[in-house]
Amino acid sequence: MSDSVLLFGGFGLFVAVMLILDLGVFHRNAHSVRVREAVIWYGVWVGLALLFNLGIYGWKGTDSGNEFLTAYVIELSLSVDNIFVFLIVFSSFAVPPEFRHRVLFMGIVGAVVMRGFFIATGVALLEAFGWLI
Repeated sequence: MSDSVLLFGGFGLFVAVMLILDLGVFHRNAHSVRVREAVIWYGVWVGLALLFNLGIYGWKGTDSGNEFLTAYVIELSLSVDNIFVFLIVFSSFAVPPEFRHRVLFMGIVGAVVMRGFFIATGVALLEAFGWLI
């Protein structure tokens, strides 16, 4: 088995464990998330990403570390507009504050599953029909 398969598998397992911990342990009971709690969780997730980035710097070098950090900062800044979409969706469907985390979490899980499906489908199509490129 190649290193990249093991790394992607390990990364996928880590993400799955973090998602399970998030909903199954830390947010088991539905509650309204206050600003302080949201800021703390934001710091935890950004901190984990920066630790991952340090691992990339150590393992792959400065160029790969800078590429990851740049992509992460761009994705983080692009995700700010999602906050407004979430606010509109939550208010349109009158989602009570105590259930917003759970609804958002399920949306994230759905997005991850759909991305995986589309990536796998795209890879299969490109392997079968090289002319698609």
